[in-house]
Amino acid sequence: MWAAIKVPSNIHGGIIHYNYSSKNGNSSSFVRGRKSLVKMCFTSDQHVQLIQNTPSIDALPIMVNGCTGKMGRAVLEASISAGLQPVSVCFSGPGDAGKIVEVSGKEITVHGPSDRENILSSVFEEHPNLIVVDYTVPAAVNDNAELYCKVGVPFVMGTTGGDREKLYKTVADSKVYAVISPQMGKQVVAFLAAMEIMSEQFPGAFSGYTLQVMESHQASKLDTSGTAKAVISCFQKLGVSFDLDEVQLIRDPKQQVEMVGVPEEHLLGHAFHMYHLTSPDGTVSFEFQHNVCGRSIYAEGTVDAILFLAKKVKLKEEKRIYDMIDVLREGNMR
Repeated sequence: MWAAIKVPSNIHGGIIHYNYSSKNGNSSSFVRGRKSLVKMCFTSDQHVQLIQNTPSIDALPIMVNGCTGKMGRAVLEASISAGLQPVSVCFSGPGDAGKIVEVSGKEITVHGPSDRENILSSVFEEHPNLIVVDYTVPAAVNDNAELYCKVGVPFVMGTTGGDREKLYKTVADSKVYAVISPQMGKQVVAFLAAMEIMSEQFPGAFSGYTLQVMESHQASKLDTSGTAKAVISCFQKLGVSFDLDEVQLIRDPKQQVEMVGVPEEHLLGHAFHMYHLTSPDGTVSFEFQHNVCGRSIYAEGTVDAILFLAKKVKLKEEKRIYDMIDVLREGNMR
């Protein structure tokens, strides 16, 4: 039962926990933290090549839509720290129109849905290398994407939900450059990539196994995690029968602390995912788990996505639609 799965309260952002156990008592586990120290040495020629391959961030203008929310604000803070230049306007819901967001000494005026096209067109004309970042709400995903495509501005879509098939078609038809990903945390994306590889190379490997999925996020997250959906899709390719409506969504703070093990200080910003597989005869089980506290992992990944997309636009690459796996494969992350 999921209630028996206890995540230690001292687990912090970016930890991925893999566990295998069987009824004969044998078990093994592997916990991977995100803090590590890597020492790298370069020859002078290699150093020059590294600099040449690293996208420039000098005066790169960005517009972060949804910056009144916690995720949008986190992206603003990370972007400013990285040297990016937020423009003085952004978009959000009608309830936020007229607000002024202050981040690191910069003031950003929030506009509602009205007259968005004229404002965005004007900003894009003034800043032709503008990159838009979207962290709004699921219900706004498709309308916002249509606006960006109509104006022709490249964008990073970090908002989950919406009609994803329609989203991709809108972008493909417009030929606008975009990074679209339900998960911006680089380390979690690497885990997703590993799952994709396993599902492609070993289809049906878990045929007959039953799957339980539990995901816990802050109460303000309205939809099922896009990351959970992607992982479930991989398990389905591996032969597991599972419907998305079977996902156990934990949004109650009391349950999050007592059952899931979320630290109280991160109740307003966390992402704990647990996937439990059991063999047909119940003698073998597998657990895959990744826990994130806070939003910095997503904000930093978003900055890498911005820099990646700016480089693709500058090089006029033929490919126009990317995801975070493309960003990881590029290898020029900070």
